[in-house]
Amino acid sequence: MTWLTTPAHARWLEAHGDALLEFGRAARHPSGGFAWLDDHGLPELERPVQLWITCRMTHVYALGAMLGRPGCGPLADHGIAALRGRMHDSEHGGWFAQVDRGGPVTTAKTAYEHAFVVLAGASVTAAGRPGGRALLDDALDVLLTRFWDDEAGMVVEEWDRAWTALDDYRGVNANMHTVEALLAAADVLGDDPLRQRALRVVTRVVHELARGHEWRIPEHFDTAWTPLLEYNRDEPAHPFRPFGATIGHWLEWSRLALHLRAGLGDAAPGWLLDDAVALFDAAVREGWAVDGEDGFVYTVDWEGKPVVRERMHWVAAEATATAAALHAATGDPAYAGWYATWWDHVAEHFLDDRGSWRHELSPANEPSWVTWSGKPDTYHAFQATLVPRLPLAPTLAAALRDGLLDRR
Repeated sequence: MTWLTTPAHARWLEAHGDALLEFGRAARHPSGGFAWLDDHGLPELERPVQLWITCRMTHVYALGAMLGRPGCGPLADHGIAALRGRMHDSEHGGWFAQVDRGGPVTTAKTAYEHAFVVLAGASVTAAGRPGGRALLDDALDVLLTRFWDDEAGMVVEEWDRAWTALDDYRGVNANMHTVEALLAAADVLGDDPLRQRALRVVTRVVHELARGHEWRIPEHFDTAWTPLLEYNRDEPAHPFRPFGATIGHWLEWSRLALHLRAGLGDAAPGWLLDDAVALFDAAVREGWAVDGEDGFVYTVDWEGKPVVRERMHWVAAEATATAAALHAATGDPAYAGWYATWWDHVAEHFLDDRGSWRHELSPANEPSWVTWSGKPDTYHAFQATLVPRLPLAPTLAAALRDGLLDRR
């Protein structure tokens, strides 16, 4: 008997997920989209509305609607309205990364955010929300015609508003969330070619780049996809482009490889499981409690030494989800042990009395604000309450649509 096979633990996950849904309701921005929440869970209404937050919260509330939670459907619809309205560029297509009461704050079009539009579109489509399928079709068209580089089998990073100037930077973070989005869309639409694109990205990032760098995944690249290993050395705690290798991403890539493997079925390459295990092992070896205190460090250098030692909530959330996924894929009880260890860590240090997570802790596991302020969204934490209760394929939205909760 493990937590992962105990109905009582599933009930705890369900209750915690409900608390996160309740906490996040305050993020509904009266002008459209979802606001950044502060440490007390209050919306920072004067701050620009972020596309990635609006997409992630729309995704969360679409999942909540499929869980039968009253009020979640209207919140998902609120997100759709923003994505079809104030955040959409009606002149050139695509979406603005930030908007305020005066309109777009920045006009650059970025793959990271556009991947989340696809994810949100897939979830609201699965939930049957009005306008959901049109949003998904539009988002996929933009992602595949503007960002997908077929020669590289990856997505490029950033265009100007009119899609005339492409930035020289290439990044793995955007590609990771593109894989997540492609898998979600493939499952919702029954579109295997989208899954094959995800396989191309995972092959390059995980099977080639990660394996070739002792599982320390390079994050930053030039136009020829040559790793820029010194990128942002002078800004190591950058929230989206930190220097070095990002431990939490090794865990996310591990889990995504397992979802892809399950989705491909008998056609899955054998290395997907091997590489998922290797990434997980590297994250534990170089990230967990390596400096005398429990918790995952944020980043390491190319020798595996910690650089930024703050503990991020999303890394702990991904750790629990990945341990659950590996247990489902292998049946190895060691993963159930890590799963329980990390939820105990979360309960002791990250959870607060509002039903939410502190987003960042110091190396001593005290509240910290080096990289993040407030509690921008509930995406990582909420997904951590669902991954252990669902099969590895289809992915979350399609699995809930198909009634697979707690049938794994």
